[in-house]
This record gives sequence, C-alpha cells and structure tokens, in this order.
Amino acid sequence: MIDERGIGERYARLAPHLDERQRRLLAASEVQAAGWGGLAAVARITGIARSTIGRGLDDLADGTVLGERVRRKGGGRKRVSESDPGVIADLERLVEPSTRGDPERPLRWTTKSTRHLAAELTRQGHAVSAATVATLLRQLKYRLHALRKTTEGTSHPDRDAQFKHINATVSTFQQRGQPVVSVDAKKKELVGDFKNGGREWQPDGRPEPVRVHDFPDKTLGKATPYGVYDVTANQGWVSVGTDHDTATFAVDTLRRWWEQMGTPTYQGATDLLVMADGGGSNSSRSRLWKVELQRLADATRLRVHVCHFPPGTSKWNKIEHGMFSHITQNWRGRPLVSHEVIVELIGHTTTQTGLRIQAELNPRAYPTGTSVSDAALAAVRLEPASFHGDWNYTIAPQAAPD
Repeated sequence: MIDERGIGERYARLAPHLDERQRRLLAASEVQAAGWGGLAAVARITGIARSTIGRGLDDLADGTVLGERVRRKGGGRKRVSESDPGVIADLERLVEPSTRGDPERPLRWTTKSTRHLAAELTRQGHAVSAATVATLLRQLKYRLHALRKTTEGTSHPDRDAQFKHINATVSTFQQRGQPVVSVDAKKKELVGDFKNGGREWQPDGRPEPVRVHDFPDKTLGKATPYGVYDVTANQGWVSVGTDHDTATFAVDTLRRWWEQMGTPTYQGATDLLVMADGGGSNSSRSRLWKVELQRLADATRLRVHVCHFPPGTSKWNKIEHGMFSHITQNWRGRPLVSHEVIVELIGHTTTQTGLRIQAELNPRAYPTGTSVSDAALAAVRLEPASFHGDWNYTIAPQAAPD
C-alpha cells in the first residue's frame, strides 16, 4: 500500500529547498519506492505533472543527475534573438546615430525610450516588451548616455603652443612671488523669484514657489557677475554689475580686486599676470580693454602682463572650475531674488580646499559702444611678446610725471 501521507510530508519539508531538477528527481525516487500506482499518486500529491516525473525517472535511469544545469541543454524559453532573428537588425536600425539625420526614420522626432522602441518593433511585427528591448540593447553594448560637450570646432594650429606658453609664464610668476589671476564674466542671471537649477532640502511637500515663465523683471533686471580668481592664493573677487559687461567694467573689477585683496597679499609686487579668454569684454582684439588696462597700470604702477586663451578654449580658464563652478553649486535650487542675495551667496561660497571669495554690488552704468581712437590706442605702452603678440603682451605704466 502506498504511504501517501509520508510522501506528502517528505515533499512538503524538502521542496522549498530544492530547485526544479531536484524536485523532479525527488518525485521520481518516490515513484520508484512506491511501486505500482506510484506515478499517479506522486503526481496527485506533489502537483508535479506526470510528464515531468517521467523525465525524472529517465534521468535516474540513465544516470544524468550530476552537473549544475536545472534543465537539459536547450531547455527553457528561447531567446527572442533566436526565435525572431530579425528583431536585432530592426532594433539597431532604430537606435543607430544616423537615424537622427533622416526625417523618414520612425523615431526621428521622439525619444528613444524602451517603451517607444518596443512599440515601433511591435508595429513592425516583432512581439517584444520594453523590458526585452532593454535586455537586447545591453546585449548590443548600448547604454544610456547624456549629451557630452566635446565638439569645439576647428582648433587653432598654435593652440597647444599657447597652452605651454601660459603654463610656463604662470610658473615663472609664481616662482617670483608675483600675482597671477584668471578673469572672466559669469553668465548673466535673472534677478527675481525665478527657477534656479538644482535641488535643495525643503520641508516635504513644500517646495519654494517660483515664477512659471522666465521673462526678465523690468525693475530688477539682470545680474552681471565678473570675477577675478587668484590662482596661487585660491581666493577671488566678484563684482556683481547691474548694467552691461564692458571692458571698462571688467578692468574696474580687476582694480577693485587689487585694492581689496591683491595689495594686502602681494606687497611689493611689480608685475601682474592676467589670464583671460580671447573674446567678450576682455577680448584680445578689444581696443577699450587695452586702454583700460593702461589706466590700471598707471594707477597701480604694475606692469600688466596678459595671456589670452586660444579661440574655443574658454573652459580651460582657471576661474571656470576654480571659482565659478563652486558659486553655481552654492546657490543651486535657490531663486536669486535680489542683487543683495546674489552678493551674499557669492561671498559665502567656500570649499574644503580653502577657497575664499569677496563680492560686492557695482551699480555703476557701463554704456556700450565706446569707441577708441587710433591716437588713444597708440598711447598705450603695449609690448607684444615674441610668441603670438596678439595673445600675449605687456602694458607698462606711463612714466610718472616730474
């Protein structure tokens, strides 16, 4: 007589700890122990199909019970790429970069999410889910990528040589104990309760409300931060302007840095090295920039040396990642509701490496369109360097009056 109770108890205790193959073999061994009628009884008690128990009996009979495989080789559901070979080629045609330039391609004007890809493949006759598409993309060595800023356009042939010249000049000045600064204008910021990129901790469910549309406030206007970053001392100065970013504004900021931070740090300095981009208010071609630097040299009695970065390389300017990036992080997720708030946020920007910034509001008007005559430019004591005198030059103070 078959001990159905014993079979049920043994299977209930062991089955949760066994995989599919092991449960199949256990059921088969119970059939052999039960004898006549055992197959029907074991199938009824365990719920395992007779055909599955039959495969277990075959495994016991021919000795194929070792190894790590749960199913025989070739068992289980076939991969989509095997059951539907054309799905791989159609998927690659959908996601290949060249589809961006073809307005006739199916996903030219929508995001290539796995959901959209699955819908398009299904429309083409491939029954796949979004999860299956994700698996296929990983098999094809695709992954999610954001856009990366790498294309700079045509590089100037003397780009690398200029970088070497700047590095050598900076090292020479630092060894001599002379000040080295990097200057640039940060992007203009809307003043008011506008959305600012990033997130900040707020009470749950109570984010700070800001305007829906980023139309400039005619009363508050915009803020124009211009910065001076002392590369050696890791400290900086930012003038927050309320008007235009002109060469006069740029040199005024440089003058304020020298008065407030440069003079106490570099007592007895005779020279000043300024690293600047090749465009904007501190353009290498700007006449007004050079005339204003002459006024700075006359007022400070410093020989002002300038090195401009080659076209298209402004991101290498030290101020960008030495100071501006930290300012952006410090005010992330906060609306810049007033010029005073902007000044405070900039002035309280610090880093673990000791960055210190002073900031002030500059409400002075800086009109655009100021012309510089040939005579005024000729009066500048400009000494071009032997290498790329248009990028590298020195402006010496005018002779002191008797």
